[in-house]
Amino acid sequence: MTTAEPLTLYTAKVCPYAQRTEIALAEAQAPFTRYEIDLQNKPEWYAPQVNPASKVPAIAYGGPKVPADTPSPQSAKLAESLILVEFIADLFPSARLLPSDPVTRAKARFFIDTFSNKFSPAYAGFQFRGESPEALYKAIEALQGQLAGDGKWAVGDEFSIADVAIAPFLARLELAFSNDVGAFQVGEGKKVWETLQTDEKYAPLRSYWARLKERKSVKDTFYADHVLVQYNKRLANWRAPK
Repeated sequence: MTTAEPLTLYTAKVCPYAQRTEIALAEAQAPFTRYEIDLQNKPEWYAPQVNPASKVPAIAYGGPKVPADTPSPQSAKLAESLILVEFIADLFPSARLLPSDPVTRAKARFFIDTFSNKFSPAYAGFQFRGESPEALYKAIEALQGQLAGDGKWAVGDEFSIADVAIAPFLARLELAFSNDVGAFQVGEGKKVWETLQTDEKYAPLRSYWARLKERKSVKDTFYADHVLVQYNKRLANWRAPK
């Protein structure tokens, strides 16, 4: 493979998993074609020609240069956000998203594992199902326990796949909770956000997120206004009696 091959990203502004790949591509300063998929009205060709799971993100890599909505059968079709982030890191090593040190690289992957298995389900439980925020607080403490001491980023002084993996979700957490948009009772989102902003226990996360959200690749790929509109559209369903 060469980095001169055509690369098309199938993505959606609302999707945090898709934003992961957009951050990675921005870090790599990679040339690519961005194609927005309407998740409520996906093109008929998308699943059979790009991703049988019919999810975003997905990448078409290589083959002839063709319009994004007529993907070539000669291109490699790849999916799943964490796989795509590492693919981009391998394709563009100058971005240094994969730590060169094996121990640091393992720490980055362990950080992502903790995020995926502890933070992600706890966050979804509170925002989308209105469950108690206690599991989320515990998950944040678990993540904080892995933040690199005096390091600027998740596992050290180099921005890595660990930061790429979590940034879209922290962005949506701030947006949803500060605007009180979720399945939780009215006022609970703002209450949790206030706790995260004032309780000394969560100072490490605050400090980390303050740096992370100012990263150009994170800012440029987070469509906050669009995401908030979509969240507000879903609010009635989220808060409907279960």
